Amino acid sequence: MSIITFAEVESKIIEIRGQQVIIDSDVAELYGVETKRINEAVKNNPEKFPEGYLIGLNSSEWNLLKSKFSTSIKGGKTKLPAAFTERGLYMLATILKSPKATETTIAIVDTFSKVREVGHIVNQLPMVKENSPEQQNLMQQAGDIISDLVVPDNFASEETEASIELNSAVVKFKYSVKKKSK
Repeated sequence: MSIITFAEVESKIIEIRGQQVIIDSDVAELYGVETKRINEAVKNNPEKFPEGYLIGLNSSEWNLLKSKFSTSIKGGKTKLPAAFTERGLYMLATILKSPKATETTIAIVDTFSKVREVGHIVNQLPMVKENSPEQQNLMQQAGDIISDLVVPDNFASEETEASIELNSAVVKFKYSVKKKSK
């Protein structure tokens, strides 16, 4: 059984209707099951997925996604996909029971938490004095979180560096990794 990384989960998070979600086929891939098994779990437990837990994509949203992510979005669906919000993923975790499901759920919860934390920090940055210790601290926190999301735990490196650049209310992330000499 392979360990799910933050980067694997983070790469599957997309935005639909202003919410961060993961498409049903990507959820299935993370859990190591067929998409129809995920959809069966939802169909068999409709009371666990009220409004705001699951978003049914319309055809224009699906076509837009397929055009944007042509290499990662699977085609050939006969039914429009569903997208799980963070709350929907938590609820799905209460239904799926296996060691792989538990491991995947922990990775998903941790990743959503880290992504939300980076967003919170980025929202605070424009409100603090430029080049202040508080700004430096916030930037260091964001860099550490980004490092957790991007660099695999087993990656041997001499040093890593994450920086955040603020430029007229535009936030740019820069991340560099220097490989360890052998």
